[in-house]
Amino acid sequence: MTTTPGNQAAPRPHLRATLLLACLAQFMVILDVSVVNVALPSIRRHLGFTEADLQWVVNGYTVTFAGFLLLGGRAADLLGRRRVFVAGLVAFALASLAGGLSDSRSLLIVARAVQGIGGAVIAPASLSILTTTFTEPAERNRAVGIWGAMGGGGGAAGVVLGGLITQALSWRWILFINVPIGLAAALAARELIAEGRDPDAARSFDFAGALSATGGLSLVVLAIVRTDAVGWGSAQVLGLLGAGLALLGAFVVIEGRLATAPLMPLRIYRARTLTAANLVVLTLGATTFGMWFFCTLYLQQVLGYSPLEAGLAFLPMTSMIVAASFAASRAVGRFGAKRLLVAGMLTLAVGQFLFLRISVGGGFLNELLAPGLLSAVGMAFAFVPGTICATSGVSPEEAGLASGLVNTARLFGGALGLAVLATLATSRTDADLRRPTAAIHTADAALVSGFHLAFLLAGVLGCTGAVIAAVAMPRVRARAAAAQPLAAEI
Repeated sequence: MTTTPGNQAAPRPHLRATLLLACLAQFMVILDVSVVNVALPSIRRHLGFTEADLQWVVNGYTVTFAGFLLLGGRAADLLGRRRVFVAGLVAFALASLAGGLSDSRSLLIVARAVQGIGGAVIAPASLSILTTTFTEPAERNRAVGIWGAMGGGGGAAGVVLGGLITQALSWRWILFINVPIGLAAALAARELIAEGRDPDAARSFDFAGALSATGGLSLVVLAIVRTDAVGWGSAQVLGLLGAGLALLGAFVVIEGRLATAPLMPLRIYRARTLTAANLVVLTLGATTFGMWFFCTLYLQQVLGYSPLEAGLAFLPMTSMIVAASFAASRAVGRFGAKRLLVAGMLTLAVGQFLFLRISVGGGFLNELLAPGLLSAVGMAFAFVPGTICATSGVSPEEAGLASGLVNTARLFGGALGLAVLATLATSRTDADLRRPTAAIHTADAALVSGFHLAFLLAGVLGCTGAVIAAVAMPRVRARAAAAQPLAAEI
């Protein structure tokens, strides 16, 4: 893009192309959180993974994704949103190629970890590109709504596409498919997306803050995902958790007292809307990650669905998330983000409570479909206004940081919520099997009992998010919010 002689004003960016590329990238990186799940048995056979090591095909991606999100978001502000976005796409594509070509366990895990770093750069950069490119409030809300729909759809579509690709081709193609998409998106982004950065801030990067934040988040998430294998009270988990919290404490000290140009200025949390929105998104992630997990287990382990059949069963929910996200992006301007956020979290909670109807002799249509669709509507009507609130009220120079924070809140909440709910559900199942009357109960009944506890607690988490939104979120009239500029909106 060029400017005319004598006119140094920046040209109008390619809005549709920017929206398409940002949403495509978000869909791809969220897809890769779940796309490998169905392929895990094939990967285990081909590369000789043990049961204990196989989890790192998933966790290698999740840990680095969550740990580097804050750094990726701030790097977009300081080094240039388009530049960082393109670099993330290239890294993601090359890591996917390396993963698909892997002939050893260690190479695949390393490739997945690098994929996670690329995703941690792409996700906040793509959101900050949208929030700074679409300057008109209604357009920005619509763009963020579509972006949220692609993220939600990517998480659900991963199971479907993973099953289809693995069955039709091989597990390697769930990684190879990212290569042409990522590289083509990177080339298009160089031409069509406007650059944006704070040139003064880029001269003094907060390396101490970056290292402590990334290390702390990575260790805490690593501790959480390890609870599935060794339990919450193990020395390994407690050691990782303690080290992670110590690094995060050091990060707060660095940002508040030592850094001349902090990676995350603590003053950003003075924005009540941003702080409340991130807390709500944390509970949203904790609720929804567990829902996908336990629904998948119920379909396969209790109802006897194949991995592909289980993936296809999620299509109605995926479609509903996309449709409801479009509706939510329009409804924000009419009803206001706070009302929509409260309604969305309450709807999600009701959906979780309705999952308590599942039984050993149940079925998808009469026990899962209605709660699943209701939960999908709640997810969309919570995530879209939550993301809008979390990225509003900050200056354009800090859009990447705000984007990194909300993505971190969602993924960190999801990892923590899933670990806690899975641990409690397993404990309930084991306790049922150990009872003297266990002989009259089947293993499926014990599983369903554990799932009931998980869904009950997920519903409580949804209600907690609704209370936070109702109490802590500032109340601003929808019309007034739509008329305000970015720095003061919502």
